[in-house]
Amino acid sequence: MAWRPRRRTVIAVAATIVVLAPIAWFWQRSLVPGDLSPMEMGYADYGGGPATHAHHGQDVSTLKGPSGTPDVAVELVARKERFEIPGRGSTDGYTLNHTSPGPEIVARQGDLIQVTLHNESVPDGITVHWHGVDVPAAEDGVAGVTQDAVLRGQSHVYRFVAEDVGTYWYHSHQASHDQVKKGLWGVLIVEPTAVDVVAAVHTYDKVRTVNGGYGERRVAAPGSTVRVRLINTDNGPWAAWVDGAPYKVVAVDGTEINAPPPVEGRSVLVTAGGRVDLQVTMPPGSVIRIGLGGGPTSLVIGDGDAPAGAEPRDRVDLLSYGQPGDLGFDPDRATRVFRYDIGRRPGFFDGRPGLWWTINGHQFPDVPMFMVSEGDIVRMTVRNTSGQVHPMHLHGHHVAVLSRDGVAATGSPWWTDSLNVENDETYEIAFVADNPGIWMDHCHNLPHAAQGLVTHLMYTGVTSKFHLGGPAGNQPE
Repeated sequence: MAWRPRRRTVIAVAATIVVLAPIAWFWQRSLVPGDLSPMEMGYADYGGGPATHAHHGQDVSTLKGPSGTPDVAVELVARKERFEIPGRGSTDGYTLNHTSPGPEIVARQGDLIQVTLHNESVPDGITVHWHGVDVPAAEDGVAGVTQDAVLRGQSHVYRFVAEDVGTYWYHSHQASHDQVKKGLWGVLIVEPTAVDVVAAVHTYDKVRTVNGGYGERRVAAPGSTVRVRLINTDNGPWAAWVDGAPYKVVAVDGTEINAPPPVEGRSVLVTAGGRVDLQVTMPPGSVIRIGLGGGPTSLVIGDGDAPAGAEPRDRVDLLSYGQPGDLGFDPDRATRVFRYDIGRRPGFFDGRPGLWWTINGHQFPDVPMFMVSEGDIVRMTVRNTSGQVHPMHLHGHHVAVLSRDGVAATGSPWWTDSLNVENDETYEIAFVADNPGIWMDHCHNLPHAAQGLVTHLMYTGVTSKFHLGGPAGNQPE
């Protein structure tokens, strides 16, 4: 009878609708709007503190650096062009003042720095973020949050005081997963005395470089003390060590280590985005080699043939390295307590199927916004069960590491802005909310951030007029 085939057809269509309807719903829900305000992103997590709405407060663009005559003035011109990697040929990418890395900016503590950025030919626009420097919020350089991307033919001025001595770097925060990899980055050093040796590691098109070249050699007198400033501008961690002499780890992410002991036969991890300063006393009539992740990429100091040892198996544990010191606040008196659980699940992200990152079980942009007020003591538990390592970077602040996997810190206060969180690791961190703004808190494996592993720390009473997408095409990751 004719009704039987028709009935089977109706049942098949109905079953298809039942299967496809939820898939279509999840697909539609995953789409990131083309014009999205950070004020409308996700949901507010007040961490047990008072709920204060921030939609009619001070705009982040007004939280600027000081005026006055700068002590250090730099012009950066961003271009899309082909450039040379010494000894390894040329590559297509982006430059600042016709070079990558861009100009090294050196300032003394207390200097007022002014950087004028001009975009000559970067098609997607550009910003500059001062990685590890706790600048005023308007100077943070995050497209769609603290400013619009600087489009071709436009300029933007950044002004901030170099308050803290240390090793830092700068990079674009517009389409950063692409622009940083292809050359839009440079080094920033804040020192009260002369700069020693910088070793900034970056990979261009599978070519690993030191300070933009293929390997590096410097000269230092026997018996002299050399400070080696290591900067990881790539997306993954690597180990550093010294062949030929003992060394000390004297600073992490721009903050000094208290009473660091000598190290021999161990390496130290430098996470993506992170900085580690080593101090070495040159042995008489000898040469040392700084291993930078293995292979031929290294820094040699001294004349003659350098030792070529393998990466040590043992590693410096910053949780117990150095001597304890005062944090300057009591984490047990926290007024805001948050969790930052990093996971992964199948689904859609911006309409694309796959395995995507989650924060507290939510996918971007429906992620928690960590709400604080100025003066809060903030305590946060960061847990990673995603199956991959994540170098977590909070803008505008440094955090103190309290524990890892339940083991309390016993060494020097470990202050960091770029924390390497391995799979199945849990860290407790704490800090004082002392820099009002809207601050990105994201994975600095930049492709991970571009895939949604990003949220924000938002101060109550601070708003933003900028949008992701929009006429400027803001795309911070």
